[in-house]
Amino acid sequence: MEKLLFGPAGVPLSARARSTVAGIERVAELGLGCMELEFVQGVKMSRETALTVAEVAYSKKISLSAHGPYFINLNASEPEKLKASQERIFQTARIASLCGATSIVFHAAFYMGEPPSQVYDKVKKQLQQITGQLKTEGNRVWVRPEVTGKTSQFGTLEEVLDLSAEVEGVAPCIDFAHWHARSGKLNSYDEFIFILKQVENKLGRQALDNMHIHVSGIAYGKSGETKHLNLRESDFNYVEFIHALRDYKVKGLVIAESPNLEEDTLLLQQTYKATGQH
Repeated sequence: MEKLLFGPAGVPLSARARSTVAGIERVAELGLGCMELEFVQGVKMSRETALTVAEVAYSKKISLSAHGPYFINLNASEPEKLKASQERIFQTARIASLCGATSIVFHAAFYMGEPPSQVYDKVKKQLQQITGQLKTEGNRVWVRPEVTGKTSQFGTLEEVLDLSAEVEGVAPCIDFAHWHARSGKLNSYDEFIFILKQVENKLGRQALDNMHIHVSGIAYGKSGETKHLNLRESDFNYVEFIHALRDYKVKGLVIAESPNLEEDTLLLQQTYKATGQH
C-alpha cells in the first residue's frame, strides 16, 4: 500500500444508521481511510448489498477488510466442526471479495490442551486447503490469522508469522494489544520495533508495506486478555506504538477495536500526523 490508513472495527457509533454503507460514509466524513467489516456473529450480507458496499467504498476511497466469525476452530476434533469452521472462512472471503475488501481476519484455533506444535501442523494443513480453494475460485483476498490475546488460543506472533511464511496467500494480522495482554509486556517503543523487525526478518519488507494491524486499550490477567478498553483508560502505550509505526515506515491498515471506535481511531490518526511534524 502507499501509506498507513486508520479505521474502526465496524460501523462508527456516530453513523446515521447501523448499516455498512452508512458506516463507510461516516468513516469518509471523519477523514479516516479504512474500515473493517465485522462478521463476528456470522456472515449475513447478501451479494447485492456486498456489491453496493464495494461501489460506495470505491467512490469514497475507503479501504476495507473483514473479520470472520468467532466460531472458528481449525483444531476442532469433530469433523463437522472443522468443516463448519472452514465454511465460515470461505463465506467471509467470498463476501469480502465482493465488497472489494483486501483481507480477511479471524482467530484460527484453540489449543484444546494439545501441544502447540501439533496444533500448528493441523492449522497449517487447513489453511493450505482453504487458500488452495480460494485460489481456484480466483479469490485474491489475503487470509490473515490473528495474533490472539488469550493463552488458550492458538496465535502467538511466531505461529502467525510462520504460517504467513509457509502458506501462500496467508499474511499476518498483528494485534498489538492482544500480544501485550498475552505477554504482559511488549508495550514500549523498543518492543514495538522488535515486533516489526520480526515481521521484516520473517516475511521481508513487503510485509511491512502491507500490514493489517489491530489495536485497542486492553484489560488482561494471567491468562491474557479479559476485555477491550478505550486507549486512555488502559496501560497500552499508544503514543510509542504510533512512533514505532512511523519510524519503521509501516504501510497498510490500522484497525481500532476500542469500545469508543471512531474516537480512538481519530486519536491514533491524529497522533500519527503529529509525529510527522517533528
